[in-house]
Amino acid sequence: MFDHELLAYLEGYLTPGRKARFMEVLGQRTNYITVALEDVYQMHNTSAIIRSCDVFGVQQLHVVEDRNARALDKNIAMGAEKWVDVHRYANSGDCLGELKKRGYQIIATTPHNDSTLLGEFIPQGPSAIFFGTEKEGLSKEVMQRADGFVKIPMLGFSESLNVSVSAAIILQDLSQKLRSEGFPWQLSEDEVLEKRMDWTKKSIKHVKGIIKRFQANR
Repeated sequence: MFDHELLAYLEGYLTPGRKARFMEVLGQRTNYITVALEDVYQMHNTSAIIRSCDVFGVQQLHVVEDRNARALDKNIAMGAEKWVDVHRYANSGDCLGELKKRGYQIIATTPHNDSTLLGEFIPQGPSAIFFGTEKEGLSKEVMQRADGFVKIPMLGFSESLNVSVSAAIILQDLSQKLRSEGFPWQLSEDEVLEKRMDWTKKSIKHVKGIIKRFQANR
């Protein structure tokens, strides 16, 4: 059961401006689309994608670290890792299974000819957008279990973009579509409460001690 009293108490440590900012940002957050990264080799790309998730209102990021586990580059993420939920998996099968269990369709980003052009792609329900490694792209497992495919149209000689650039372009496009075409994209009341608690705790120094004192004085 959610502890409303604790949230009210902790939010008393925030300035009114900080609380208002949290509510403003949460009003633009979505779990309707999420991002999954499969063994991205350059960690600064993962960090940049976390920042893009924050900028375009995507709350959840799923990272498969089968071969390329590394620490986030916080200089590039610029604090966005505090506000985006990052879930880590040891292999792609676990990630795919969890996302499908949550009701997401799997959308693979790939330049293959049978992929839907980004401008024509409309989500047919909650969607997990998969991005692959810089060299090999997505694994056969993801490609075989994908429910759909999407690509960014290329008009020049280059056949691909940096993965973090691709993610930013696709997230901007999908974010705009969610908000303009009537999708049920916003967080639920329970999800908003959960993130208010999470973000408030992350904003208070020595929060564990403060919570312990609050609980002792109840």
